[in-house]
Amino acid sequence: MSSNIRLPKICEECGEEFIAKTTVTKFCGDNCAKRGYKRRKREEKIAKVKPVEKQKLDVRMENIKLKDFISIQEACKYLGVSRMTIYRQIKSGNILAGKIGRRTIIDKTSILKLISS
Repeated sequence: MSSNIRLPKICEECGEEFIAKTTVTKFCGDNCAKRGYKRRKREEKIAKVKPVEKQKLDVRMENIKLKDFISIQEACKYLGVSRMTIYRQIKSGNILAGKIGRRTIIDKTSILKLISS
C-alpha cells in the first residue's frame, strides 16, 4: 500500500525545507541521512568516553593526594603543566626534588607551597 502523505519538513542536518512522504522522515536526502548518522555515532562515542576519562583522572588525583612524594609525571598532571616547566622550577629552587637512582621524586608539600604563594 502506498501512502499519499506529503508533509513539509525541515532537514535536521542541513536545515533545508523538503516534502516528507512519511511522518518519521528527518532528513532531506541520503547524504544528509549519512551525515546525521555519522554525527550521532560520533556523539555516542564521545559521551561514552568522557565519563570513563573523568573517572580515571579522579582516581589518579586521589592517588596523588595520598602520597607524600610524587614523580615528575604525576606533578605534571597535578599542576597541568609540562615536564620542562617542572624541571625549570626544580632548577630554580621553587620545587624541592631528589633523585633515587635515575628517578626524580618531588616533595608534594613544595608543590602545595608553590600553588599557595
